[in-house]
Amino acid sequence: MTVFAADVLTDKRWDEFLSRHPRAGVFHSRGWLEALQQTYHYRPTLLTSSPPGEPLRNGLVLCDVRSWLTGRRLVSLPFSDHCDILSDNAADERELRGFLPDYAARQGCRYAELRPSGGCEEASGDWHAAQQFCLHRLLLDPPADKLFSELHKDCIQRKVRRAEREALHYEKGSSEALLRTFYGLMLRTRRRHCLPPQPYRWFQSLMTAMGDSLTIRLASKDHQPAAAILTLSYKSTLTYKYGCSDERFNALGGTPFLFWKAIEEAKAEGMKEFDLGRSDLDNQGLITFKDRLGAQRTGLTYWRCSGGETGQSRRPAWLTQAAKHVFRRLPDALLVASGRFLYKHIG
Repeated sequence: MTVFAADVLTDKRWDEFLSRHPRAGVFHSRGWLEALQQTYHYRPTLLTSSPPGEPLRNGLVLCDVRSWLTGRRLVSLPFSDHCDILSDNAADERELRGFLPDYAARQGCRYAELRPSGGCEEASGDWHAAQQFCLHRLLLDPPADKLFSELHKDCIQRKVRRAEREALHYEKGSSEALLRTFYGLMLRTRRRHCLPPQPYRWFQSLMTAMGDSLTIRLASKDHQPAAAILTLSYKSTLTYKYGCSDERFNALGGTPFLFWKAIEEAKAEGMKEFDLGRSDLDNQGLITFKDRLGAQRTGLTYWRCSGGETGQSRRPAWLTQAAKHVFRRLPDALLVASGRFLYKHIG
């Protein structure tokens, strides 16, 4: 196979290809790629066997992440829960995957990373499993009352009813005012987890690039923000990407209430699936919460090809704990500044 490289943001074939491919998702979309470039200056590239000027038959989109701190690598795609190679047949997909090791070496990259939502045939040779997660998806085909009945009775249904009794104020949209409120809750949540928040500019870029497909849902009590979630809609799928809360209001059920509102509204809009995103395997609380929403849990594996790296590629536990120890003590301004500095190196 001859593989051609193209600038996906200027290739007019990309949007048409996504519109007809059944596995195209929000992380393939032009808006998501534009936000990555605008915020982190990653260069998105399309690899395809289709010559310039011909309709796309397949495509692998990736970003060239260049960092003096973590090294240069190709990632498909940074900050994306999953991103499939899009192809009409398995043979083309294998060819594109097989092209990556030499391509990454020629680009001077440490490795290339794929994040397919399903399995990967090449679990040996040039490819090895780098990280593993859980992925939750909720099918929205059943009637709304059936979907509600599938929610965990004690942990979700009762909390939704509690939020309604407490008369939590609900609003949604993509205004700058909502984004500022959302980010305040995000900063509070990340501090609770001893981690820096994503840059504010990232959310601004997403809001601009994604337009009406980005929605912030906010629950408040007596004018005090209690919980918020950020979702992205693309084709027939609603994707949950970020969530945050003020722990002082957790007993009021704000977060379960917002997820139910998202499910209810997605169903009413004709959406077919609610993608609840990835969860770290050691985050049993988050995994259990998504289980209790009635979502189906599957494994999610990230794959890497490289010359020297093998096996799981995770930071040592002591390093993670040491970093959290530092972040825990930083004032808000420095914690936000840490996020602006670090995230572009993470990818």
